[in-house]
Amino acid sequence: MADISDNIVNILKTALAEDLGAAGDITSQAIFGESEIGEALIRSKQTGVLSGASLIAPLFEQAGAYLASLQSSTHPVTPAKVRVFCNDGDALTPGKAICSIDGPVRTILSGERTILNLLQRLSGIATATAEMVKALEGSKTRILDTRKTAPGLRALEKAAVRHGGGTNHRAGLYDMILIKDTHIKHAGGVKPALTKALKWRDGKDAPQIEVEVQSMEEFLEALPLKPDRIMLDNMSPQEIETCVEERDMSGLKIELEASGGISLFTLPAIAAAGVDFISSGAITHSAPALDINLVMV
Repeated sequence: MADISDNIVNILKTALAEDLGAAGDITSQAIFGESEIGEALIRSKQTGVLSGASLIAPLFEQAGAYLASLQSSTHPVTPAKVRVFCNDGDALTPGKAICSIDGPVRTILSGERTILNLLQRLSGIATATAEMVKALEGSKTRILDTRKTAPGLRALEKAAVRHGGGTNHRAGLYDMILIKDTHIKHAGGVKPALTKALKWRDGKDAPQIEVEVQSMEEFLEALPLKPDRIMLDNMSPQEIETCVEERDMSGLKIELEASGGISLFTLPAIAAAGVDFISSGAITHSAPALDINLVMV
């Protein structure tokens, strides 16, 4: 097994179980014998950035183990041999071979759709991220992801963002305090919500504290309380620039993050306003899948 976490192994097992069920690939069982051997190539059909290469060998290892558990014969299932030609983060072009798989035809076809689903989705995220990173060239601003990920796939999707050159925001609700509009409304405003969070953190291991603001009034309320970061939500480039100026004049080392309505078209103007980060949910929840296929050779 490749050096991957138990969490990733469980993701692969769950994905295979979803496709194979209790009976396995009955189409391949009907057509190919247990010992029939074949070879396949996985290739890109589009230009983009690869993510998911590290999952290919473990996926087919798990597929072989799954078939062995279903097989009535006592003869062991021959392991598939996977040769991966590319690394995560590599540029892809139409026709570029990502890997070859040699082994039982049943194993290859049982894992085909699962690995393609993962490669297509993750490479799509890496590609969308790379496009945003390129749009920020020449600025100090970094692109961040969000928690808007497919349930169960966050670790893989956040890795895909890194493969595209982006930076990860918090992993979940447990590793950073992020005070959103919902917290603020119920707490009675930015100041009471942020004051309580700062008091809660006092004396504890120091998770970062970020607060979301939606107006200049809220920004000026948050600034003197010295959170680690302030998120400027759905503000215009002009409003963002004013917030940056206020932060700089204060002399406080507070990071500023812009969010809301982010696209390739809006990125340059927002970055020019001087924020440290721009966060985009679209790079994970709306990235088009990259066209990648498997062919038997």
